[in-house]
Amino acid sequence: MKLNCKRVIHLTYLLLFTPVIIFAQSELEDYRAENKIPLDTSVHVGKLNNGLTYYIKRNIEPKDRAELYLVIKAGSLQEEDDQKGLAHFTEHMAFNGTQSYPKNELINYLEKAGIRFGADLNAYTTFDHTVYQLPIYTNDNELLEDGIEILSEWANKVSFDFKEIDAERGVIIEEERQRGKNANERMSKKLLPVLLANSRFKDRLPIGDMNVIKTFEHSRLTSYYKKWYRTDLQSVIVVGDVNPKDVESLIGKYFNPIKKSTHPLEIKNYSIEDNNSPMVAIALDPEFSYTVATLNIKNSSSPLITNNDLRKSLVNSLINTMLASRISEEVKDGKATYLQAGIAYGPYQGGLGNIDAFSIQVVAKSAESLQQSIYGVMDNVESVSQFGFIEAELERAKIELFSSIDKSYKESNKTSSKAYVNQLVKHFVFNESYMDIKYLFHFYQWVISQISLDEVNKQYKSFIRDDNWVLTLQGSSNDEKVLPNEVELVNWFSNNSREVKQYKDQVSSLMTILDEKPMGGKLISKRADSNLGTTELTLGNGIKIIIKITDFKNDEIRFTSFSPGGTSLANKEVLESAKLATTLISSSGVADFSSSNLQKVLTGKSLSFQPYISTYYEGFKGYASPKDFESLLQLIYLYTKYPRKDSVTFNRLIEQYEINVKAKETNPIAIFQDTINMVLQGNSKWIRSSSLEDIATINLDSAFHFYQERFADLSDMTFVFVGNIDEKEMIPILVTYLGGLPSFGRKENYNDVGISPLKGHINKTVYKGMDEKATVVLAYHNNYHFNHSDNLYLEAFKSILDTRLIERLRENEGGVYSPSVQLSRTKIPESYFMLSINFTCQPQRADELIMATNEEINQLLNEGPTPEELDTFITQKLHQFEKNIRSNNYWLNSLTALERDELYPEHVLKYDQFVKKMKPDRLKKVLKKLFKNRSEARLVLYPNE
Repeated sequence: MKLNCKRVIHLTYLLLFTPVIIFAQSELEDYRAENKIPLDTSVHVGKLNNGLTYYIKRNIEPKDRAELYLVIKAGSLQEEDDQKGLAHFTEHMAFNGTQSYPKNELINYLEKAGIRFGADLNAYTTFDHTVYQLPIYTNDNELLEDGIEILSEWANKVSFDFKEIDAERGVIIEEERQRGKNANERMSKKLLPVLLANSRFKDRLPIGDMNVIKTFEHSRLTSYYKKWYRTDLQSVIVVGDVNPKDVESLIGKYFNPIKKSTHPLEIKNYSIEDNNSPMVAIALDPEFSYTVATLNIKNSSSPLITNNDLRKSLVNSLINTMLASRISEEVKDGKATYLQAGIAYGPYQGGLGNIDAFSIQVVAKSAESLQQSIYGVMDNVESVSQFGFIEAELERAKIELFSSIDKSYKESNKTSSKAYVNQLVKHFVFNESYMDIKYLFHFYQWVISQISLDEVNKQYKSFIRDDNWVLTLQGSSNDEKVLPNEVELVNWFSNNSREVKQYKDQVSSLMTILDEKPMGGKLISKRADSNLGTTELTLGNGIKIIIKITDFKNDEIRFTSFSPGGTSLANKEVLESAKLATTLISSSGVADFSSSNLQKVLTGKSLSFQPYISTYYEGFKGYASPKDFESLLQLIYLYTKYPRKDSVTFNRLIEQYEINVKAKETNPIAIFQDTINMVLQGNSKWIRSSSLEDIATINLDSAFHFYQERFADLSDMTFVFVGNIDEKEMIPILVTYLGGLPSFGRKENYNDVGISPLKGHINKTVYKGMDEKATVVLAYHNNYHFNHSDNLYLEAFKSILDTRLIERLRENEGGVYSPSVQLSRTKIPESYFMLSINFTCQPQRADELIMATNEEINQLLNEGPTPEELDTFITQKLHQFEKNIRSNNYWLNSLTALERDELYPEHVLKYDQFVKKMKPDRLKKVLKKLFKNRSEARLVLYPNE
């Protein structure tokens, strides 16, 4: 088998750019630079007499569902000084009572209809707009109408019950505690005054001022609502499986009665000031573990309105792609002086103040090496400034970008409604065009061939200017003595006196990895399963293949494979090397290709591939478009037969591992996580985090040999493929590549390596950190007979408990923001389940809230759920099943579980029937059995005493 690269005619490139000759003159006129981008004509846009704008688009993915959004073109920027945080608070109150749905009735009603609070029903507040999200089931006309009514109630009829307002103060405070109260928040307070140039943005963070939240008068909240929740600033967006005329009628029915504001206040546009001299902010913190320096060069921005705007955006994307490729190549080839870096042009601070920025960020390997790290990244910036990009990398960037839009075009009739909604939100708030994918595809097809290297290089140079520099430095306060001051930081970024080299491409053209196909193998048997809709193949080398053809996506085939063994078969002496094996191999390239060259060879291919070795299994996983499916199989073949041993990659990974391990020493959450792992998993060497001492034992030869040994014999490996598959074309290719994989009939199983889950009752307290925040983890474990029925009842317990804890800990106690209940079930090496509950809270309230949590658990176990609670769970599960059953990922996971965990097909095919048969008394009985003699753990992270 020859593995040398073979130069081929760049057919893809020719096909990509020749279509320009077939465009009619009228079509070319549409693409003139000054022309406005045509809006998607499938979107019905209207405006009511009271000024409310609405957008309606029929889209049948997912079926029988629609996204209902209410958008308010106002956010935290509209708050007055004594209202900081009240835009966000208003959003919260919309879920605490409206005229037709007092208190929690709105959430209760929607959850009973199968719409989950948080996961489905949600909202968010930004500086300049507020959005309410309500996904609805459209096969129920009454529910759809109620959904539109709910949007109108949010728009005009929020109750603002005084008791509910006061109760919600604690929830907001806990949200701020959960999201913040860490090193990042402390440093942000030092960085934002500079990053936001003393603009209004600096003083109007959406989360608000907690002193205001604690003390504001009720009237200040309702004042904000009355001023800014008005129809001329509101939009209703409905995208989904709906009849647009019916929806338009409903919008008129519920929104027309809302009166137009008689004295509307003007929405002011706020900007971020320019600066002639560099602005610098340095933020150091004892709990921050890395050294990060950033240079932002601000530029003005404009929304996508004309074809010229679209062309410039496309050129920016090409530039960003090429810059990212250069950085990636430098890192992968072991030539980087930095740990990580990024260079890109895009929205400044997420798009604030209509500002873009050319941003250069570097993560140093150490505080001492920051100067060399900055020089290394800036040499890339300067190299492009002096010499420009080269044709080969521009060619690859064009192919990569067009491949992306081509995939979107192919999936246009399978695009989710939510993706369209996001475009319409941007149009309403920022006046950005919402484009028809067909227009966008043909525009790219035409314009991408017109973009020259000279145009790209000129646009790149326009990013770099001497003014509007904003620099930041984040690091550990323990490194203060070796870190630069403000003047030195500016000098390090601006020093361009070093000689820089022109970029040289290591791959002169696209190449094939294999210049001839392997000999392949034989197809021994083929069997169809009409129930599952699958085809099972057995190859001569023992490999089993399961194929399921679907039409859920037009351009997707997903796969996974598994074979028993994993790192459980590693000797303790080489365990750390074994744990690194697949990271090493997948980062090293394959055969004669380095990792960076392999990335270039795969340019334009829509695929992802990864070998893995877990504790008990090894295999491959990934996806590809149908046209790139053979390339995916070639990678499987090569990574099995010709893995690459690369000492440069090995040394780079070891260096990164050591840096990351050292970084954990000052991170309270990382330290707490190690304690959690030790308690819940018995501190097994097979799954615990590696120490510096562990890393010192890792050996390149041992890691490479372990990978080779695990994939030396694939006779007991099962592959599962799901997606848009042409069986007649696919099976011969599978036989060729998978049939040619090594096999000598080895039959293996995993070893029980003593991963011992939680036993008994354990109480652990960790004191680490500076902030007034406690992090609580409660865990409940028991062994059980792994089976479909009990698993389903455990899911019901988890879901009902989740709802009860939100009601008790958040709504009633005001002590937490978002308690999380997680459920894991394991079949090997022993069958057990683990239920864990996590939340953050005020340290002084941890004991009280833990007690409340246990009260809810015990009450649910002793009394069982109410019929209404179980009905809600059943409804939600059935709706989830309707959606999942049309997902490639769902079928991939289900078919894998059927094979690996030896479940029965009816557990997948008749899942809805199992769910419908669930009863409260049966649930109570099963839960008592499962939780009898359970083990428990109580782990709490407190700040330093």
